[in-house]
Amino acid sequence: MIKPISVLPGFDLWPGLLDPKAQNDLTRLALAAFEVAPATNYETAYGKAMSVAMSSFGPLGWTSDKTGYRYADRHPGTGRPWPDMPQALLDLWADLGDPQTPPDSALINLYRDEARMGLHQDRDEADPRFPVLSVSLGDTAVFRIGGTSRKDPTKSLRLSSGDVCRLSGPARLAFHGVDRILPGSSSLVPGGGRINITLRRARLA
Repeated sequence: MIKPISVLPGFDLWPGLLDPKAQNDLTRLALAAFEVAPATNYETAYGKAMSVAMSSFGPLGWTSDKTGYRYADRHPGTGRPWPDMPQALLDLWADLGDPQTPPDSALINLYRDEARMGLHQDRDEADPRFPVLSVSLGDTAVFRIGGTSRKDPTKSLRLSSGDVCRLSGPARLAFHGVDRILPGSSSLVPGGGRINITLRRARLA
């Protein structure tokens, strides 16, 4: 396995960990998931629609509206369960996440054109001792990560298709986001753009 790069304490990057076939397979599964659980530009608690469209794999999916952020066991639009978690993602979690406790949610984020993700913390999960794994597919993203306070300095890096990163330990609650994507940097996603899949353990083990 490719050795990780320690970007910051608790933030590790495996550049190019997924080969082209694995990238294609996951992209195909994500697009199929959108047919069952449509990617949705959820409304934030502040009443503004996100520029990133979202769906999920697994027992739980992350959703948002004016009442706040939460995990739900059904797609808010269709009322149907989320698509099953692909085995490839379960295997990745077993290797890089927590081999004893499987993930119960994999967010699928679709970035098109000018989509971005402001600095935020992943803190809707019940136990932050479990890491977050992030898989990049398609166009390169300009990713930014800082500390556990919004005032902490940030570091910017590019995440390319096939890259996998992990937020754990001191970086588990770090503020992070995507400043922009680089359109045309990959032809993997039909119609262009980036798919980001983030694996989490949302419930208590």
